[in-house]
Amino acid sequence: MDEWVIKLSDVRKTYRTGPIEVPALRGVTLSIAAGEFAATAGPSGSGKTTLLNIIGGLDRADNGEICVAGQNLQILSSGDLAHVRLQRIGFVFQTYNLLPVLTALENAEFTLLLQGMPARKRRARVEKLFSEIGLAGLEDRRPAELSGGQQQRVAVARAMVTEPALILADEPTANLDSASAIALLDVMEQLNRTTGTTFLFSTHDPQVMERAHRLIRLRDGQIVSDDTHNSQIAAVA
Repeated sequence: MDEWVIKLSDVRKTYRTGPIEVPALRGVTLSIAAGEFAATAGPSGSGKTTLLNIIGGLDRADNGEICVAGQNLQILSSGDLAHVRLQRIGFVFQTYNLLPVLTALENAEFTLLLQGMPARKRRARVEKLFSEIGLAGLEDRRPAELSGGQQQRVAVARAMVTEPALILADEPTANLDSASAIALLDVMEQLNRTTGTTFLFSTHDPQVMERAHRLIRLRDGQIVSDDTHNSQIAAVA
């Protein structure tokens, strides 16, 4: 596997509303290695969410090179981008994005269902992951019957259960109290360490910034600092 899960060169993005142009990214060059536990931080409007959306194939850059999990996203069709997202990238959002009519297990296995995995194998994989992240016994509860922290763990399970190369987490602790946020970060760091999956956060949360092994700060669409600390990169178990 390529040593670099993310490799960006001179990525630019401008949003346009009529005659008004708002530059979101101004020439971002960045590489993230396999197994990193990294975060982007910056004030509102700094470009961090746009950066995650482009890395995740949810938005397209105006210019630059974007390689993710060995794929050049800039040359892919919309259908091919959707395939990369389904097979290679897991997403965790601040609003959980769980389907209220499905149980926790059904929410977590949903992407596996889209991939065509048989029901018995789906359930076994989800139950194993639930056991590892403290959700055992909650498989049949619906989102309304779970705490915010539990719902976000289900969202993490849904992202991880496909065994992706990359997890993109956009403000995953924003709707959680401090204790739930710490517990969630414990789970995500454990998964990073035991599976070698690359994690990239977008965050305002000092707790996430402190726990990240690498902190990339953006301002006005540009990287202004890129610091490695607590730099033990996870190795595949």
